[in-house]
Amino acid sequence: MEVILKEDVAKLGSRGDVVRVAEGYGRNFLLPRKLAIEATPGNKAVIEQMKAAAVRRSAKEKTQAEELAKQFDGLSVSFERRAGEHDQLFGSVTAGDIADALSKKGFSLDRRKVQLHEPLKSLGEFSVPVKLHKDVTTHLKVVIGKEASAE
Repeated sequence: MEVILKEDVAKLGSRGDVVRVAEGYGRNFLLPRKLAIEATPGNKAVIEQMKAAAVRRSAKEKTQAEELAKQFDGLSVSFERRAGEHDQLFGSVTAGDIADALSKKGFSLDRRKVQLHEPLKSLGEFSVPVKLHKDVTTHLKVVIGKEASAE
């Protein structure tokens, strides 16, 4: 079955691509979720207009992402967490924690854009990549300090 993708689908293609997929995948997943439309001759004519709009939209999003990346230069977020003897944290700092800290500083950022493969589990300074756009990635400085214990 041939379909035209209306959105970017991981490991399949990007918006506007005409791809061949299995019948069940197209009929039961892509079409009901409005991720794709059937590749009929009429829809193929519409796809050219969609591609032009997508190029304009992508260029605008990239420009906005580059401006946001400039604002991230020199920006750092810091956390104070309880830690054991060997600077191991009791718990961790996750992508969600970093996104929350950024939102408190005035940046609205989805936690999925913070490219943290594993939660941070030790004290120190870390450089965490933040993917703002498919072509724009910036690095954010994350500092984890030891929480003062109330003894």
